[in-house]
Amino acid sequence: MSRRQIDITPDLMLRAYRAGLFPMAESRRGDRLYWLDPERRGVIPLDAGFHMPRRLLRTVLSGPYRVTADADFAAAIAGCAAPAPGREDTWINPEIEFLFLSLHRQGHAHSVEVWQEDALVGGLYGVVLGGAFFGESMFSRARDASKVALVHLVARLRLGGFTLLDSQFLTEHLAQFGAHEIPRAEYKRRLAHAVNAVATWQAAPDPAALETAIRSLRAGSQDGA
Repeated sequence: MSRRQIDITPDLMLRAYRAGLFPMAESRRGDRLYWLDPERRGVIPLDAGFHMPRRLLRTVLSGPYRVTADADFAAAIAGCAAPAPGREDTWINPEIEFLFLSLHRQGHAHSVEVWQEDALVGGLYGVVLGGAFFGESMFSRARDASKVALVHLVARLRLGGFTLLDSQFLTEHLAQFGAHEIPRAEYKRRLAHAVNAVATWQAAPDPAALETAIRSLRAGSQDGA
């Protein structure tokens, strides 16, 4: 992959995402940000290619969690930036947090939060441009919390008419949901179509419509777990 250092502003970030690039810091304490343009890009399907185990469906619909969107963006990104077992350092430094908080205030960055009673136990955040959602990071402090956040994200994106969910890189955690890699050229072809599409971020969708969308994700899964 290629990397090059550059000063980054919220406006420049949006132009970069539109072109297929995204910024990262080398570490939580790193003071430099870089543009990344991977040769292969991770994407999560928003159609029948998304996989959701039956057990996870039960957790999403009747488990111990309450899910919100954009209720506490700052806490969601702070949770993603915090160290965790197996992830003692992150690429989210204070400048990244500042930039995404600015994008959130402008209506371009959104979060999904997972709560257990009044405690934030999981969540994710990303950027929206047209019909594309650029997933940045997720975290979990309780069993399946980040998985619940991802299911809610995909259901809300489907309800809103989104066509692309970019995960940047492919991980084992995401692969279980059907995430896969595509070549840079194919990603940018899909990106060009998605950023010019009309879609609506669903911060507070109709509960019945949301449940139907979540159940439809399970209906398209092929596993029996």
